[in-house]
Amino acid sequence: MTDRRMLWVSLPDQRPRRELFWMSRMPGTRVTALAAQEPVGDLTWVPSSYVRPVKRFIEAGAFAWVRGLGEQDPGDYDWVASLELCSLVTGQASRFRRRSGGRVRQAVITWENLPDQPLYKVPPYRQALNSCRDADLLLCMVDAARDHLLANGFDDSRIQVVKPGVPTDIFHPAPRPSEEPVVAFVSPLAPNKGIDRVLEAMRIVQRTVPEASLVVAGSGPLRHLVDEAAADPARRVRHAGALDAHGVADLLRGSAVFVTAPRPTWKWTEQLGLAYLEAQACGLPVVTVRCGTNDEAVAAPPNDLLDDDAEAIADRLVHWLTDRADRARVGALNRERMLAEHDLDTQVRRMGEAFARVERA
Repeated sequence: MTDRRMLWVSLPDQRPRRELFWMSRMPGTRVTALAAQEPVGDLTWVPSSYVRPVKRFIEAGAFAWVRGLGEQDPGDYDWVASLELCSLVTGQASRFRRRSGGRVRQAVITWENLPDQPLYKVPPYRQALNSCRDADLLLCMVDAARDHLLANGFDDSRIQVVKPGVPTDIFHPAPRPSEEPVVAFVSPLAPNKGIDRVLEAMRIVQRTVPEASLVVAGSGPLRHLVDEAAADPARRVRHAGALDAHGVADLLRGSAVFVTAPRPTWKWTEQLGLAYLEAQACGLPVVTVRCGTNDEAVAAPPNDLLDDDAEAIADRLVHWLTDRADRARVGALNRERMLAEHDLDTQVRRMGEAFARVERA
């Protein structure tokens, strides 16, 4: 098929340059997207609003339905696609497929790695989950998502795994590695991403490396912790705010090591973490806390997957900040692995091949 027509049904707060962006880059694919904000990518945007009676939950857990899907003509599309099994828009996509009489195929993209996801016990989410059991393609972004699907009784023949890619032309090492002892944190400033633990670890790091500094990119409910630290010159913390891809890449190239400290919540655990891939593509070693399935993104060794302990995080940060030779060695290994396993152009072609296998069946 040289001209695949896809209708993408966005979550109400879909993050940019991710799943929809990747679908729009698949060879021979024309994407129309229902979304609240204009998406990034070569696609047709249908501005959409959402029915959202409760705003407590976000992303795949959002209690929200898109308006306007019923106005789309199934005859205009070959596929309808959405993110995550239990998102309420996935339930809407399933109804759209049924309305087409089966002529429109359905794809669900999933990262889910919690075998017993508690949202599945809530009726609307459980209904969405069950509505897509006969989806034509369940495209997993991590190996753990395939295990999750099998544990929840999905048909293995409908499952394919393609790891996500990063634009390695944007995320690439600096011509000359930074000699400054700068630690980078690029992640939402939320409790589950551990900025509080990183700030604690940096205090310990500075006992040994007083000139060490932390640069933070992101926003969220714990921003006040970063701002308080940044207001004290002795803490050597800088808040760079929310950055686009090029801004993040520049920040990473000016840093020596990347750090996060994720911790699970009642309905989430780390799945992969694109920031890990971006940092490694820029030739940085990674120090992080073992959480969920982030071992799929971070090879350790040579990087560090640690217990959630500020002293342990600080110890490894000191190593990378003071051993330039080892830092360069591991950075080169990380860059090589990202080119081999996570180059964006390669991975979107593989995603397209996953759709094509279903179309040929």
